[in-house]
Amino acid sequence: MPSLDQILTSLVSEALSFNGPIVGVALAYAAVRTLQTFSSYSSALRKIRNTPSVKVSDLRSILAFDQVDQSDAKLVFVRGTVEAKSGVLPPQGTKAVLVQRSQLCVFREWMALFGWRSHDRRKKRFGLPRSDIGAYWKALWRALSQPGSRSLQKFPFILVDGGGGSQKSSSDFVSVNVDGSRHPLPLTTVYRHFHPVDAPLFSSAKKLFGHEYPASVLEQVKILPLGKEISAVGLCSFKNGVLEVKSCKDFPYFLSEMSKDQMVVDLTAHTQVLLFTGIVLGSVSIGVLGYFVARNWNRWKKWKQQRQLLQAIRASESNVETQVQEADAEDEVPRHQLCVVCHTSRRQYAFIPCGHLLCCQSCSALVKSHVSSKCPLCQVEILVSVRIYQS
Repeated sequence: MPSLDQILTSLVSEALSFNGPIVGVALAYAAVRTLQTFSSYSSALRKIRNTPSVKVSDLRSILAFDQVDQSDAKLVFVRGTVEAKSGVLPPQGTKAVLVQRSQLCVFREWMALFGWRSHDRRKKRFGLPRSDIGAYWKALWRALSQPGSRSLQKFPFILVDGGGGSQKSSSDFVSVNVDGSRHPLPLTTVYRHFHPVDAPLFSSAKKLFGHEYPASVLEQVKILPLGKEISAVGLCSFKNGVLEVKSCKDFPYFLSEMSKDQMVVDLTAHTQVLLFTGIVLGSVSIGVLGYFVARNWNRWKKWKQQRQLLQAIRASESNVETQVQEADAEDEVPRHQLCVVCHTSRRQYAFIPCGHLLCCQSCSALVKSHVSSKCPLCQVEILVSVRIYQS
């Protein structure tokens, strides 16, 4: 009786033989994409290491004053304090230059998973059935996949050295342009509130889907407050005589709370993980594709050998048949060995089940092809004819 390991090995082998190319190509694609990301992160790491870290007041000294377009921009790393741009102030009571508002439907299972409901915390304390945990993860996935709504309100802002204050000249600040940037922003959550959903609106959903229905709406507000110290790594250039820094698409960062050394450490860790992941995925894909190629190569070799053997057997039978026919043509066939149908060739085929040796090859085929194929001597129905070789 085969062991469990043998059964599992057989199942894996059959699965790889059936879906081997698909799995191998998918893993190879994932490995290539991972290595491409690794290359991008490695390039960004080298650039950040070589990027000068300067103060806001020193930016003008490292840039040529005649740089007026993006093509002449210089990559810089600058750290400063967030201040509103002079002449464009946020509305009264808004002490932030970036305000992000989002709304997301929250399911009861998602709330319970993070301990946002007291009775669910008691259930977790005494243990949850496996089915409930599966339902929680299912609802969490559905909740996270909800598009929701998100809006970002932006006000022009600048970075200044130290504690900020009024700008005396254009060399004391650098304007930050976040337009077109898809990089994560260093926002701070200042408001989070759950708005309960009115139960009667979802009474039909309760009947259809049980307890898996939206329980509330999560509303969040995140801001980039005034006076917060952040770092900006991007392309710096002059725009209308004013220093401006924009995001660089080759970098995974633009605005961040991290310092330059922290960015280097973070990027180094990411590149190491990406390199290891790419090597593992590439090795597994090579193994899967290699196994598939080797298995099919062995099958093709076996099929080729069987075909050659079959061709050799057929050639041997053909040679024997030719030799017998030539011998029959050269020798005079006795009268009692002549075919009972044509009376010209030697009897070579016997009919089964009666066993009578009566016909030559062509006449045997002719008798068998008849609608009522019966032995010419005993009239017994013929099942098959057999070639008889006489020594």
